[in-house]
Amino acid sequence: QVQLVESGGGLVQPGGSLRLSCAASGSTLDYYAIGWFRQAPGKEREGVSCISSSDGYTYYADSVKGRFTISRDNAKNTVDLQMNSLKPEDTAVYYCATYPTLKRLCLYAVREYDYWGQGTQVTVSS
Repeated sequence: QVQLVESGGGLVQPGGSLRLSCAASGSTLDYYAIGWFRQAPGKEREGVSCISSSDGYTYYADSVKGRFTISRDNAKNTVDLQMNSLKPEDTAVYYCATYPTLKRLCLYAVREYDYWGQGTQVTVSS
């Protein structure tokens, strides 16, 4: 069993930055891929980024590539998402999620993930 808690959301102006953090308990993240997802009102939940258990592979959705950076610190059992140059279109509830794997790749489909956090609201508005 893994429990995940997101933090760091809030209200920012367009062009601003936020750093989201996902803290895990119940297990270390050594053998887990971690993904960040978001869901805006009226839209389906979509994959934003993921990182493999070995740090050897990362994925970014085209909409955030070059602006967002995912990182993990297995010693602290945390995964961060640094979000820069934020746009109003980034407004959503952001979730972190995880699934166990020994592979060097991470998957980015919602159906692949076993454990989910409660989500944190990110609002980008002038």
